[in-house]
Amino acid sequence: MTSCEDDALAVAAVTALTGQLALAPKPGLPDPRDLDARSTRREHDSLRWSAKALAPGLAAMAASARRTGEPSPALRAELGAIGRCTEHSIGLAGGGHKGALWALGLLVAAAALDPRAKARDIASNARKIAAFNDKGAPKRPSRGSSISAKYGAAGARGEARAGFPHVRRALDALAAARKAGATENQARLDALLTVMSTLQDTELLYATGPMGLRHVQAGARGVMEAGGTATAAGAEALAALDTDLHKRGWSPRGSAGLLAGALFLDALPTL
Repeated sequence: MTSCEDDALAVAAVTALTGQLALAPKPGLPDPRDLDARSTRREHDSLRWSAKALAPGLAAMAASARRTGEPSPALRAELGAIGRCTEHSIGLAGGGHKGALWALGLLVAAAALDPRAKARDIASNARKIAAFNDKGAPKRPSRGSSISAKYGAAGARGEARAGFPHVRRALDALAAARKAGATENQARLDALLTVMSTLQDTELLYATGPMGLRHVQAGARGVMEAGGTATAAGAEALAALDTDLHKRGWSPRGSAGLLAGALFLDALPTL
């Protein structure tokens, strides 16, 4: 049974995910600008519904962590079992957000372990949880793990076991952009591009190969090197990158999920 605290963490995580969906322009990712197109509206509505479908599973993960009290193989196994059930619920709601579920689930559980922890301590606790193997996981390699092995990319598991370095970089980018006077939308886009510029996104590697991944990373770096999205040059570079990635059909979904993780940590009252 979940508590009010568990439900609050789940709501904060879902709010972070839907907040990420509302950003525009997001290079290669769905955003609200094109909702006049029926197919795009369906996709966006599906993503919003599936984001909300995460809430019960995330609350259950928080409750499991609060009950267990520390990172352990038992907690890791329970989180894995809850995650697989939640993936089924996501599928019924329209699909999407599997990568975000992994990141947010670990971060929500880590936050529940220590309600007074700061963002980096939460990421460290998530690392400790991720260090244990999930003995109940399917034995067949996932697409992400296969791509990680093929190209030597860290992948979602490596990101978690390293303490979510890209989530921490996104938090730093948020803080820097806000301090420089950027709007909240611009600060969040800067955080997204910071992640995109270095993340070894296994979904991109699967779809585009190493050359495509480097193309996306270089485009994101170009926006930031132009001054970020709050500057005229940066906004122009962002628009060009957005057009380019949508034309190619390349979608950096891994970066979007990690941005949601950063927005979740950023929203916690202990920060």
